[in-house]
Amino acid sequence: MNGKGGTVVRALVFDVGETLIDETRIWSRWADRLGVTRFTMLGVLGGMAALDRSFEDAFRLLRPGFDVEAEQEAWKRDDPDGLRVDFDADDLYPDVRPALAALRDLGHELIIAGNQPPQARDALVAMDLPVDAVHTSDGWGVSKPAPEFFARVVAVSGREAGEILYVGDRLDNDVLPARAAGMRTALIRRGPWGHLHAERPRAAEADHVVDDLHALVAALAR
Repeated sequence: MNGKGGTVVRALVFDVGETLIDETRIWSRWADRLGVTRFTMLGVLGGMAALDRSFEDAFRLLRPGFDVEAEQEAWKRDDPDGLRVDFDADDLYPDVRPALAALRDLGHELIIAGNQPPQARDALVAMDLPVDAVHTSDGWGVSKPAPEFFARVVAVSGREAGEILYVGDRLDNDVLPARAAGMRTALIRRGPWGHLHAERPRAAEADHVVDDLHALVAALAR
């Protein structure tokens, strides 16, 4: 596929949460931990997404004065062997493995790079996905949407920015800062942010707006 200025897209870089990983089980476990219904937890989270507020605000709304980090430490003590806020291969969206394999067959370099805690990298590596590298914000010491994060994306790929397509579910964290860094972009319409952001006018700034990764494969194959 031709990129900006006639360049060819040679590498795809993927966000993690709600791009590759279905976070339903994570948020459901949080609901159980907080003692609220899962419908309430997911509804409040969607409200924060619609208001451009952070997911931490959902916790504070449900439990004023809530300390997320302290609660995570307490949860770890209570359930040291549980997944808690983590994920495993069962949380992958069903299109991920076949779509990544198809993209690799098309000759693309594939990288995962998203805002994730340290343990997420090991979890992703353990899934043995058909990708060339896995990176996290914790490992880099910088998080999206900071320009430095996207500079690292370019650096680890070894490509020109215009040869990279960044794939994510958010305008603010993914599409707009990646575009500002000179990359091509794809907005995936899944998860609360993905559906909400796909309806916003600035979604037109993405090179692709897709419902799943199969649709992205089809677009690149054309």
